Amino acid sequence: MSSPTNLHLYILAAPLVAAFVLNLLGRLSRRWVMPLTLGPLVFSTAGSLMLLARVLKEGGFSYTVGNWTPPYGIELLVDPLSAMMLVLISGIALTATFSALPWVEREHPGSEHLFFTLYLILIAGLMGLVLTADAFNLYVLLEITSITTYGLIAMGKGRAPLASFNYIIMGSIGACFYLLGIGYLYILTGSLNMADMAAIIKTLPQGPALATAFAFAIVGLWVKMAFFPLHGWLPNAYSLAPTAAGLLFAPLMTKVTIYLMIRVILNVFTPEYVFYSHPLVQSGVVWAAAIAIVCASSLALGQRDLRRMLTYILIAEVGYMVGGFWLANSQGMTGAILHIFNDAVMTLCLFLAAAAIASRTGSLSFDNLKGLYRTMPVTMAAFTVGAFSIIGVPPTCGFFSKWYLLQGAVQAGQWGFLAALLFSSLVNAIMFFRIIELAYFTDDGEAHHGGHHHGDDHHAPVAEAPLPMLAPLVVTAAALLVIGLGTGPIVSAIRLTLPKFL
Repeated sequence: MSSPTNLHLYILAAPLVAAFVLNLLGRLSRRWVMPLTLGPLVFSTAGSLMLLARVLKEGGFSYTVGNWTPPYGIELLVDPLSAMMLVLISGIALTATFSALPWVEREHPGSEHLFFTLYLILIAGLMGLVLTADAFNLYVLLEITSITTYGLIAMGKGRAPLASFNYIIMGSIGACFYLLGIGYLYILTGSLNMADMAAIIKTLPQGPALATAFAFAIVGLWVKMAFFPLHGWLPNAYSLAPTAAGLLFAPLMTKVTIYLMIRVILNVFTPEYVFYSHPLVQSGVVWAAAIAIVCASSLALGQRDLRRMLTYILIAEVGYMVGGFWLANSQGMTGAILHIFNDAVMTLCLFLAAAAIASRTGSLSFDNLKGLYRTMPVTMAAFTVGAFSIIGVPPTCGFFSKWYLLQGAVQAGQWGFLAALLFSSLVNAIMFFRIIELAYFTDDGEAHHGGHHHGDDHHAPVAEAPLPMLAPLVVTAAALLVIGLGTGPIVSAIRLTLPKFL
């Protein structure tokens, strides 16, 4: 179907053009930073919502850039899943930016325009990734997002440049693996268009060349998404990055890469080849995901810094989504894709809460969390909602995606993955209730003496984070409940993109 609208191009172009203009005008005056950052994101968010409504009503469509017919030209694909991802990226970016603006002003005075130039290019790259239907263009956009990420991390203090360098090494390895896989596919098919490649692959013998191409491409994406044990770069990169950058990285980077894995499997190699031609590989990946969940959750349990603990939870959540999709049944795939959206919002909520706490305490060490329910009640209430969603407490959205994943595991007979999901939820409950105990029952003066204060026994002045940090946190916490209660329509939209034989 030919495109009836160019709206998706305007959504993609808005942050990209704004980055160029901001880099010029931001040098002249800092007053340009806020409107040139927020304005394009407001436009992209509104446009994404309009595009999603149109796609759900009229169906998806493809768009050929420059009117060059595929497979020779670059094709963009707008279907329910990619339209939903556009809404997710633009909405998360807009919400995070409200909190990011004061942090950039505090951490990078005089360089705000440079920070947000990279920031907007990163957002445009993420949008391009979810739209492209060209395998090589996907590589180019993946590298654009990676390069901007390296730069943003390197703007952090202390050991952040070293963390960025380690990320460069691992990210380059992942990109090379993916590019090698696509190179093999190009030799086999003579095409880089995803739909064209999928049609040709169905006619090819299932030999070692095709298996090698698939292995390289998937392992490359696993490195990029920090799938355990290929996760070594992520904890330092995300915990040492500037606070404003972490607010964007944590909710989106791994989730978009998981979306790319799903897109490559569905639109290039096809589920028949990936899941049913190699059942041992399919089962092995589910077991690898189960191990990833258990190991990452255990590592999170040993952390004594809130943001670092959240990075290991993030790695465990990657195992949720990879394992869920590789269950290769409708319930598991639905749960994995739903968890992309739910986990993005949950992660944003917790990182916004961590940023708000850091703005008042200066550190996210557990020792600095004592008494926060009295001094920052709104922040900690939102944090509690985010924690309950990560644990999987209804009616938060985290419960519903975990429920689908559990059903998928039972349907597939993958009891190891089922046990890993339950183990992770239990560990998350232990970790977050430990923080709640510190923040509610303990104050700084009695932490080491076993004393407890309850309710109104201790009166401390309320000192919430500034409104630009607090407002997006409250909105995000409320969204966790709204998305949870509105799971039905989201699941219906997700199932429009799943293979019909599931």
